Amino acid sequence: MSESQPPKDPPSPPIDRSAWIRPWAQLKYFTFQPAIFPRLLGQVSPDARAGDLVNVYDKGGKLAGGGLYNPRAKIPLRVVCHSAEPVGESYFESALRRAVELRRRIFTLDEVTDAYRLINSDGDGLSGLTIDRYGDTLLCEVYSLGIARRLPSWLPLLHELAGTRHARVVVDHDLGSLEGIKPSVFNETNAAAPAVVKIREHGVRYEVDFAEGHKTGFFCDQRENRRRLARFTREARVLDLCCYTGGFSLCAKVLGGAAEVTSVDLDEAAIAQARRNANLNQARLKFVHADAFAYARQMQTNGEKWDVVILDPPKFIFTRDEHGNWEGRQKYEDLNLLALSLVRPGGVFVTCSCSGLLSLEDFESHVIKAAHRQQRRLQFFDRTGPGADHPVYSNCLESRYLKVLWARVV
Repeated sequence: MSESQPPKDPPSPPIDRSAWIRPWAQLKYFTFQPAIFPRLLGQVSPDARAGDLVNVYDKGGKLAGGGLYNPRAKIPLRVVCHSAEPVGESYFESALRRAVELRRRIFTLDEVTDAYRLINSDGDGLSGLTIDRYGDTLLCEVYSLGIARRLPSWLPLLHELAGTRHARVVVDHDLGSLEGIKPSVFNETNAAAPAVVKIREHGVRYEVDFAEGHKTGFFCDQRENRRRLARFTREARVLDLCCYTGGFSLCAKVLGGAAEVTSVDLDEAAIAQARRNANLNQARLKFVHADAFAYARQMQTNGEKWDVVILDPPKFIFTRDEHGNWEGRQKYEDLNLLALSLVRPGGVFVTCSCSGLLSLEDFESHVIKAAHRQQRRLQFFDRTGPGADHPVYSNCLESRYLKVLWARVV
């Protein structure tokens, strides 16, 4: 006689959605993530339109927050606020005020710079929007149709809160087509904004060219790391590989009193901008327009050594797929190997990765392998990331992208 089977749980009663606040979207699974991809999204009320702020209900039918909906996007639902209470349009003004207050009142960033991240997308509860403040100009990067539709009405408030006057709005062409964003709606706003601005950071001056620069034209995320580098460069011979517009180089020279700084980058426009930045600060740097791999190999052959080497390459990893990102991982290891070979014994090595899909531990592992392949050891003394103006919400830790390792090479 077979053993009796335990009774099965009765099926869950059907959820009554008739009383839900429209428009709404229901999650297929219980999740606290802000980015809801298609596989996580369940039913959506028929009146929900692209760009709408919708009420978000969890798998069990409880109100879970509010989010921006766009059925044609790769991320059809961006949850901006998790809450058991209805989320209305007034949420956005509160989020904007909270974000600006964090930078200006709590972190008092205006005391040391007029260039910083004002809005950090998911890290400020405004998924799909990043804003960098450069002097009196806001550089806005928009990744969401819902954000694009609301941004024009937010700009007067942002100018009032930040003390700015102009705004430039950037929409990636491919992503804008996918989201259904028409960049032309920002033509008038962009036309009124300057193409070039000058900023200050810890006493160093920079020119930011919005047309020629990468991303937002300047990397505010490295601000505190640039300043920290100056502690190690007094009377030192410094090499800045992948120098971009000379941020680390200028801090090493102007703030740190380096004896000699060599700045290398493949981007001719970046090198030209770095020269202008050096002139702004009346600093003498040696600029080299070259590929970092090729230059490092040549210097290795020449037997050159530096007291301090900074390596801050562009992003090498673009996919989570292990086979797809192998080449990028290998680039990190090979370039770090070359850079490490140029550090004199006892010298300081600062190496960075801005690939969000590469973990800090994996990045560190590649750097260690690069050192050990040369029979050298690294005496790590710190691991840092972006400044405080790039906050990360606890439910979106994957938005941590910048990793910086500090070591003495022995």
